[in-house]
Amino acid sequence: MDLSRLGSKTVRYRSLTLSLVLAGGLALGACTGAETLQRGYVLPEGALEQVPVGATQEQVLIVLGTPSTVATLNGDAFFYISQKATRSVAFMPHEVVDQRVIAVYFDKQRRVTRLANYGIKDGKIFDFYSGTTPTGGQELSYLRNIFKNVGFHL
Repeated sequence: MDLSRLGSKTVRYRSLTLSLVLAGGLALGACTGAETLQRGYVLPEGALEQVPVGATQEQVLIVLGTPSTVATLNGDAFFYISQKATRSVAFMPHEVVDQRVIAVYFDKQRRVTRLANYGIKDGKIFDFYSGTTPTGGQELSYLRNIFKNVGFHL
């Protein structure tokens, strides 16, 4: 029996095993990169400052663009909906980590009466623009439906 032949087979086997382990490690390493996904409306930097109370609907459309949805709540309201989701591993589903609804409210003359930046804080809908939690009524019901329909359950 030729021992030199046996030794080269062992070296080839170990090289192949090492190559497969490295390839598998690289493949798994590529899967573990955290990924963030932004869906819906992306608020441009400084855009809300360009929409003062008293601005017209046309001005709002120029600055913020077309809303995600429109409602009639004692006048018109434009809602711009966005959502941020992440996943830590490529083959796992995304998990919603933040959701915002920018609301622009208008009076009967189609002028801005107020702005709101709604999100979830402590399990409740919270206006980050005014620092308040909306109380009952038609507005809160509409906002709850928006948050429920796109991933948050309150």
